[in-house]
Amino acid sequence: MQKVTIEPFNVIGIKVRTSNANGQSAQDIGQLWGKFMSEGILQQIPNRIDDSVFSIYTNYQSDHTEPYDTILGCKVNSLENIPEGMVGQSFDGGTYGKFISKGDLTKGVVFGTWSEIWESDLDRVFTADFELYGTRAQNPSDAEVDVLVAIK
Repeated sequence: MQKVTIEPFNVIGIKVRTSNANGQSAQDIGQLWGKFMSEGILQQIPNRIDDSVFSIYTNYQSDHTEPYDTILGCKVNSLENIPEGMVGQSFDGGTYGKFISKGDLTKGVVFGTWSEIWESDLDRVFTADFELYGTRAQNPSDAEVDVLVAIK
């Protein structure tokens, strides 16, 4: 893990409220990704800075064992124009632990990273954690995804 500082940023995308209980998040987030891809959500996001996709976990009820929101979207330079059916949210940034998931996205490599994080003794703050799917994640069978976890 590398400790990094993230500057404040804004995201526009689509959202689902979910929970890790009983595999619910795998189903809900899978459906959210399906909608994101099949409906061309990326191309509909106004004022996006680039085409990197953020999968953000935020608005935690308490910690990762309780309900939270997942937002799939892009970093934008303005929240003034949020299309119908989408959400916009500002994030404060802060101190993050950075992990890199390397491998085949279809074989759960990112979930494996999260499993390690959940079992670790990281001093998490549960404000906003996220995965960043940038240029290194374009080949799903040999991808690199940054996983960033808010810490004290």
